[in-house]
Amino acid sequence: RLQFTHLSEKPYTCKLCGKSFSLNNGLKAHMTTHTGEKPFVCDHCGNCSQTEKTQKRCGKSFKRFGNLNSHMRIHTGEKPYTCSQCGISFTLKETLRMHMRTHTGEKPYTCKLCGTSFSRTSSLKNHMRIHTGEKPYTCSQCERSFAHKQNFDVHVRIHSGEKPYTCKSCGKRFIRKSNLKTHMKIHSGEKPYTCTQCGKCFTYKHNLHVHTRIHTGEKPFTCQQCGRSFTEQANLNVHMRIHTGEKSPFTCQQCGKCFTRKIGLERHMKVHTGGSPFTCQQCGKCFTQKGTLNRHMGIHTGEKPFSCHLCGKSFTRKIDLQRHMRIHTGEKPYNCCQCGKSFTQKKTLNRHMENHSEENLFSCQLCEKSLSSKIDLEKHMRIHTGESPFTCQQCGKCFTKKGTLNRHMGIHTGEKPFSCQLCGKSFTRKIDLQRHMRIHTGEKPYNCRQCGKSFTQKKTLNRHMENHSEENLFSCQLCEKSLSSKIDLEKHMRIHTGESPFTCQQCGKCFTKKGTLNRHMGIHTGEKPFSCQLCGKSFTRKIDLQRHMRIHTGEKPYNCRQCGKRFCQYGNLKVHMRIHNGENPFTCQQCGRRFNHKGSFNRHMRSHTGESYHNVILVDKMIMRIQYKINERKSSGDHLSACARLK
Repeated sequence: RLQFTHLSEKPYTCKLCGKSFSLNNGLKAHMTTHTGEKPFVCDHCGNCSQTEKTQKRCGKSFKRFGNLNSHMRIHTGEKPYTCSQCGISFTLKETLRMHMRTHTGEKPYTCKLCGTSFSRTSSLKNHMRIHTGEKPYTCSQCERSFAHKQNFDVHVRIHSGEKPYTCKSCGKRFIRKSNLKTHMKIHSGEKPYTCTQCGKCFTYKHNLHVHTRIHTGEKPFTCQQCGRSFTEQANLNVHMRIHTGEKSPFTCQQCGKCFTRKIGLERHMKVHTGGSPFTCQQCGKCFTQKGTLNRHMGIHTGEKPFSCHLCGKSFTRKIDLQRHMRIHTGEKPYNCCQCGKSFTQKKTLNRHMENHSEENLFSCQLCEKSLSSKIDLEKHMRIHTGESPFTCQQCGKCFTKKGTLNRHMGIHTGEKPFSCQLCGKSFTRKIDLQRHMRIHTGEKPYNCRQCGKSFTQKKTLNRHMENHSEENLFSCQLCEKSLSSKIDLEKHMRIHTGESPFTCQQCGKCFTKKGTLNRHMGIHTGEKPFSCQLCGKSFTRKIDLQRHMRIHTGEKPYNCRQCGKRFCQYGNLKVHMRIHNGENPFTCQQCGRRFNHKGSFNRHMRSHTGESYHNVILVDKMIMRIQYKINERKSSGDHLSACARLK
C-alpha cells in the first residue's frame, strides 16, 4: 500500500464511474456515493425529560467514520481548532482554514467570466448562477425560484409563518438571524455607520449608502417613461404606479385609506390603535413615529442644523429649509390646472383646489356656513367657542391659529427677516414687505369700480366700498351717525362716552387707543433704544430714527409721479398731491372758502375773529416755537416744565 502511495499509482478503480484510488479503503468509501449507504450512525443520546422512559437518539448517518467524529463535536461542544489571530474556535479544521482567509484576504477561487474572486468554492458555485441564470430551488406554493438554498429556506418561512429568531428584549420574532442582529441595535442604540461629511450616524449600512447620495447628488434609479430619477429603488417602484395606474396595494381595513408602502399602513394603524411607542425621555410626550420624536427633540436641544445662506434663518428639517428658499427664489412649483395660479407648497394648492369644488361637505351646525375641509370647519368653530389652543410660552397670550402664534413670537425674538432694500425697514412677513414696497413704487393695484380710486391694500378698498354701499349696518344711537363696521362704531362711541379704556399705570392718564398709550409710556421710562450713529439723537421708535436719518442722508423716497418732486415723508407727499388734484379738504363754515392746508385754514379763521394779521403772525410764530420746544423735549419727560418756562 505504501508503495502505491509514493508512486502515485491508483490500482483500485470504480467499475461504475471509472474513478481510481490508491487505497482499497478509498474505493470502499467511494462506493457509498453510488449505493447511498451510510454505515456510520450517531448513537448519542440527547437531553430528555424526566417523564420520558426512553432516551432520544440523534440517529444521523454518515458515509465516513471521520465525518462521524466531526459530527460528535456538535454534541460534546468540542472546538479543537482555534484561530491564532482572533481566538475564534471551530469544530472542523477545514472551517478554520477557510476562516483564516478573512485575515489573509486570500480568495483562490476566481470566476472566469467576470474575474470576481471568492474565498470558498461554494461561493463561486453560487456566483456562477448569476451568469447561467440557473435557479434550482423552486417554491411549491408560489413557484418562485431561487439560485441559493439559503434564500429558498428563508422564503418558505413566509408561507409557513415560521419566525425562529426571537428578540429577548421585546419578544419580536424574525425570519432571518441577520434581521434579529439588526433589530438588536435598536435596544443597544448602536449606530456603527457614520457619514464622513456631516457626521450623521446610522444603524444600517444601507441607510448610510443611501444617505451619501444627498451629498453626492446621485440618483441612480431613473424612470424610463418620464425620466425622473430617484435615490432608492423603492421610491422608483412607488413612482411607477403613477404610470401603470396600479392602486395602492396596502389598504386600511378600518377606514379604507390606501398606502403605497407597507410601513405607511403600519404607521397609520397607530391612529386607530392609539399606540405611541416612541416616548421623549425629557418631557414624557409620546409619538407614533420615531422621526416625529427626533424632530421633537430639537425643542429641548435647540438644534437647527439646516441654515439659509441668504438670511441666516435655521430649521430643524431639510424640507423646511427647501420651502423657505422659495421665499428668496420666488419659486412656486405647484400650479392649479384650472386657473393657473401657482403656490410654493402643495398643501396650499390642495386648499385652493377646494375653491373650485362645487361641494362644501362640512357645515357649521350653529350658523349653517359651509366649508370645503374638516380643518377649515375646526378653525371656524373657534369663532363660536372662543377657543384659542395656541399659547405663547413667554407672555401667555392665546391664539386661534398656529400661524398667528408664529408671527407673534417675532415680538419676543425681534426677528424680522424681510428687509426693504430702499429704506432698510424690516418685516416679519414677506407679504408685509410687498405691501411696503408699494409706498416706494406708488403702486395701487386695488381699484374701486365705482369711482376709480386706487388703493395699496385690499382691506382699504373693502372699507372704501362701504362708503358706496347704501347700507351702514352699525348706527350710533346718540347722533344717528351710521358706520360700516362694528369696530368703527366702538371707536366712535368714545366721543360720546368720553371713554379712554387704556390707562397709564404710573400717572393715571387715559387714552382711547393702545398705540397712543405705548408711545406715552416712553415718557416715564425714558427709554430711547434707537440712536442715531451720526449725531447721537435717540428715539423711542425705530420709524422715527429712520425718518431722522433722511436728514443726514438727504434721502427723499417719496416722489410725486406728476411733477417729480420728492419728499422725505409720506404725509408731505399727500399734502403736495392736493396741488395737482385740486383737493381742498378744509372748508370755512362761515364764508365757504376752502383750503388745502390746515395751517392756511387756521390763519383764515382768525380773519373772522377780528384778530390783526400782525398779531396772527406773532401768534403763529409763538405757537410754532412752543410746539418745537415741546417736540424736542417730549421724550425726556419735561415738556410740561418747558411750557411753563415759555409762559
